[in-house]
Amino acid sequence: MMTTPRFLQGAFEVDGQGLDKPSLLHPTLTYTVPEGVTGQVLYVRGGNATDELVTLVLVIDGAPSRWLPVGAKGDMHVSLRVVEDLLSGSTVELHAAAPEGCRGTLVVDCGLVEV
Repeated sequence: MMTTPRFLQGAFEVDGQGLDKPSLLHPTLTYTVPEGVTGQVLYVRGGNATDELVTLVLVIDGAPSRWLPVGAKGDMHVSLRVVEDLLSGSTVELHAAAPEGCRGTLVVDCGLVEV
């Protein structure tokens, strides 16, 4: 079985609007599963350079799927392999939520695979 890895990753500025108001962290953190294949999210990692808790939100087809907290000046790694399949045409986005007024850098790495 042939698989193709895909990654959503980089260092991005976060501008907190409230922990209950996640928004797309950056336009490059969007992935759409191509026609004719199935996708899977393998893992999500994050590093938080701010002094506040920041939450990464894995959004699938416009709906929050997983809320992944990243502690202040901390990091996290969550393995998601075989949690769910993403059908052709599904869209995955990484959003972030931070306390109002929180500004700083969030480093993210999301690994996906096309099967």
